[in-house]
Amino acid sequence: MKLFAPFKIAGRALRRNKMRSLLTMLGIIIGVGSVIASVSITTGASRQVEDKVSALGQNVVTVFSGNFTSGGMRGGWGSAPTLTVGDARAIKNEIANAIAVSPEVRDRAQILANGLNWNTQVLGEGPDYIQIRNWDIAEGAMFSDTDVRSLGKVAIIGRTVVDQIFPEGDPVGQTLIIRNIPFKVIGVLAPKGFNLFGQDQDDVVLIPYTSHMHRITKRTFINSIMVQAATKEDINQVQADINTLLFDRHKTSDPDFTVRSQLELMEMATATARTMTLLVGVIASVSLIVGGIGIMNIMLVSVTERTREIGIRMAVGARGRDILIQFLIEAITLSLAGGFVGIVLGVLTAQIIATATGWPTVTSFVWIIGACVSSAAIGIFSGFYPAWKASRLDPIEALRYE
Repeated sequence: MKLFAPFKIAGRALRRNKMRSLLTMLGIIIGVGSVIASVSITTGASRQVEDKVSALGQNVVTVFSGNFTSGGMRGGWGSAPTLTVGDARAIKNEIANAIAVSPEVRDRAQILANGLNWNTQVLGEGPDYIQIRNWDIAEGAMFSDTDVRSLGKVAIIGRTVVDQIFPEGDPVGQTLIIRNIPFKVIGVLAPKGFNLFGQDQDDVVLIPYTSHMHRITKRTFINSIMVQAATKEDINQVQADINTLLFDRHKTSDPDFTVRSQLELMEMATATARTMTLLVGVIASVSLIVGGIGIMNIMLVSVTERTREIGIRMAVGARGRDILIQFLIEAITLSLAGGFVGIVLGVLTAQIIATATGWPTVTSFVWIIGACVSSAAIGIFSGFYPAWKASRLDPIEALRYE
């Protein structure tokens, strides 16, 4: 019974001044609620960015051609014909953890079918492309290695192209004209929507990279090479191995290529979101500090109001430690109660904002635990001085207090 006595006394003391207790908790409620709501929203935004980066592919390392200098002419990154199909084959054969490789040739072209035309992106790719991009085929099938070797006139089209060129649907088996060359549509990509950079990923036509090089653009080089690492942990090693391999193959002291990983893109894309999460969390945490000051103020007032009560308790045998614990329990109770209400309010606020605006929200259990711990810490910190002051009162002087 003695163990729970301080909690019963604290409960009675707080119930005697219900309005004051509620107003004291209000600072903690607002602080915790704003932290939970703001962090949920910013974390949801960060998660959305990560999902968009993931939609670009799974464990992807991309090799881009470099720059060039010829006489007085200079070109930037991606402008030099420095990558070849041989480079892509070497990566596939010699890099241990590269499980999928697709040489890539990019161009835009006016395509025609059914008396309609559309300007779209035409990509020359290898059969591994949809595996690397983690992209499903909604209808039909992907072209094969045989189509690559035979310069096959086959095409896979995105949903936007279907809507523009084949509005009546069922494009599989129909003919698509690219630069006056007929290609048979053998598949339709599943919709992916817009990517991180605002480009419509469904506005695309895929053909074998050999067909693109020899039939469409008459090129002897490729624009880039897409590589899939076996696992996320292998990405950095694959990136380093590709650098070493291409330096050796190109026999150059200055890099004429650039290797970028999905991890680098993820880092750049989420850096701003993480900064915003931290900034908003810090700003919202100011409310917790204000709430702690409010608790300290009210507890000091409570000590003054209950000076005679403290004197009576000490006169009948209560020790200074008992008084200290008593007031600490009251401060912690106020903080934890306010923290609990604040958590509920924060989660509900985040959900209401998500429903009203369509923004994604992610409420982390870690942040909820952190809010509870912070509330308890604020209660201990804010209540310690008033509790210590109460425990140091002289019983005789306290009994004389009016």
